[in-house]
Amino acid sequence: MNQLHKIKINIPKKDSYDYEIIIGNNLLCSSGEIIKKYTKANKFLIITNKTVANLYKENLKIKNAEWLILDDGEEYKNFETLKKIFDFATEQKLQRSDCIIAFGGGVVGDIAGFAAATYMRGIDFIQIPTTLLAQVDSSVGGKVAINHENGKNLIGAFYQPKVVIADTNVLKTLDLRQLKTGLAEVLKYAFIEKSCGADLNYRFLDYLENNKENIFNLNPEVLTKVIEICCALKAAVVSKDETEKGLRAILNLGHTFAHAIENITQYKMFTHGEAVAAGMKMAFKLSLLKKLIDEEYYKKAIMLIDKYEISPVLPSFDNEKFYSEMSLDKKAQNGKIRFVLPDERQTVNIFEDVDFKQVVESIAF
Repeated sequence: MNQLHKIKINIPKKDSYDYEIIIGNNLLCSSGEIIKKYTKANKFLIITNKTVANLYKENLKIKNAEWLILDDGEEYKNFETLKKIFDFATEQKLQRSDCIIAFGGGVVGDIAGFAAATYMRGIDFIQIPTTLLAQVDSSVGGKVAINHENGKNLIGAFYQPKVVIADTNVLKTLDLRQLKTGLAEVLKYAFIEKSCGADLNYRFLDYLENNKENIFNLNPEVLTKVIEICCALKAAVVSKDETEKGLRAILNLGHTFAHAIENITQYKMFTHGEAVAAGMKMAFKLSLLKKLIDEEYYKKAIMLIDKYEISPVLPSFDNEKFYSEMSLDKKAQNGKIRFVLPDERQTVNIFEDVDFKQVVESIAF
C-alpha cells in the first residue's frame, strides 16, 4: 500500500466519536481492508451514482456489499431519492449493525449520510469521496442533508462518518469543470486559514498562488498536500464546533450568496463551486464596501479567484428576489441574514449589520 496521510477529527461531544481522514493514491482496491479497522459491520450498502459506478465499481473491493446506483445531479438530492434509499435498505434487510457507504461526490455523500443518520435512528456511515470538492470539504465534518424546494440543505443533520477515504487517483477522471468546482472550496480555505486556529500556519494563500499549474496538471504530491491542508483546516474548526454554534460558520465564506445563486437558477446553470467562487467575490466586495478590508487585499483575492478561472458570468438577478433568497438561508438567525466576511488577510468574521443597498452593490458583478 502507498504512503497514507491521516488527519484526525476530534469530536469532544459525549455522544460523538473521533475519526480519521485517510488520503492516498490508489486506495479503492484496499478500501475493504481499511474499512475493517473502523466498523464492525458485516453487511454494506454502497450508494453511488451512474458516473462513478461506470468508472470505478470494479475497483472498489468490499465484501458483502449491495449497490444502489442513483441518477446524477443536485436536483436528485431530494425526498424522492431518499425514499429510494430507504426502500432499497429495507428490501435488503439492512440492520442497525450494518453500514452505508457513500461512494461519490457531494450529492451522494450528503444524501447517503442523511439516510444513514435516520435509518433505524442511525447506522454506521463511511465516506469515499470521488471529487475534489467532496475530498476537501463536503465529506468532512458530518454535515448531511437533502434539499427542499425552498432552499439548499434545509433538511439535514450532523452525523459523523466512521472514516473518510480520499483516493487522489480518482481525480484523474474529473473533467476540468468539476476540478475547478472543487478548487473554489480550496480557495475558500486559503481565505479563512488564520481564523481556523492560531497554531496553524500553512501559508496556504501563497501556496495556491504558486501552484496553479501543478494543480491543473494533477501533480499527485501537490494534490495530496492541498487535500491534506484543507482537511486539517476543517478538522481544526469542526473539532471546536461540530454543530455550527459559532466558529464553524466561517466555513461558509461566499455560501450565503452562492446558495441564493443556486436556488434562483434551480441548480441548473452553475456547479456548486462556480456559485461559491462568485459568492466569494461578492463577499469580498461587501467587505470592501464596509471598509473591513483594504483595496490591496480585495484586488489580491479577486485576482486569485480569476486566476483559477472558476467564477462564471452571472445573469442579471432581481435584487429583491436575490435578497429574499438569502433570508431563507439556514444560517439566518432572528430574521437577520448572517454574512461571513473577510476582515483581514486570511481571516473572516460573521456580520449581521448589512443593509439592502450594500448587498445590491456587492452582487453587481
